[in-house]
Amino acid sequence: MGLRNTPDSYGAMARAFHWLTVVLVLVAWLIGLFRGELPEANRAAAMFVHISLGLAVVGLLVLRLLWRMVDPAPPPVQTPLGRLGDIAAASMHGLSYLLLLAVPVIGIVLVFARGRPLPVFGLFEIASPWPADRAFARSIKPYHEWLAHGLMALAFIHAAAALVHHFVFGDRTLRRMAGPA
Repeated sequence: MGLRNTPDSYGAMARAFHWLTVVLVLVAWLIGLFRGELPEANRAAAMFVHISLGLAVVGLLVLRLLWRMVDPAPPPVQTPLGRLGDIAAASMHGLSYLLLLAVPVIGIVLVFARGRPLPVFGLFEIASPWPADRAFARSIKPYHEWLAHGLMALAFIHAAAALVHHFVFGDRTLRRMAGPA
């Protein structure tokens, strides 16, 4: 398998961006979901990892979009859904990219609204650009959480659609990203 996409398959770079994003988002979401269940002594470390993963998602998304400009995605596989299926897939991908950016950005704003510095992978911190505003932080936290849940729901639908393509339509959609090139 080459680094670049072909008309029939995604290349190694697109696959790496896709699957690394899957892992980062899933782990960040699980930490966010279950952090409150952890012993108090471990919660700060869990939040540090959660924030670091969110920053990694943003960085990876930027690289992924830059790579996609250099190496466009293969054309969609033709299915019985026709143009409607193509529009649905493009809409889902666009919304996924939007949420992959919005969820971490709102998380960053949430950290700053609490008046805390943003830790960047333990290398340095970015000071909050404004004073703490706990009421604002409380008001935006639900957006971060619900958009994260929405992103996971979208990921589930995306995975289910790939399985439908594979097992119902019998096409190469799943194999283009997960199977042999």
